[in-house]
Amino acid sequence: MTATIGQDNQQVGERLLTPGEVATLFRVDPKTVTRWATAGRIGSIRTPGGHRRFREAEVQSLLTELTTEPEHH
Repeated sequence: MTATIGQDNQQVGERLLTPGEVATLFRVDPKTVTRWATAGRIGSIRTPGGHRRFREAEVQSLLTELTTEPEHH
């Protein structure tokens, strides 16, 4: 899901991360983060200049999901 940043799309106080910041959190290359966004694995929005930004809450949620140990039954 890609959208353009505007007053309607961005919640007040919502922190947006650059591909480099997301890459650091996941310990991957920034180009990998861009590929994930293109493939729909992670949502992104576009700045008026065309740069991708990622919602911090969504990134943290995905990071938690991918790093949590699976439950054994």
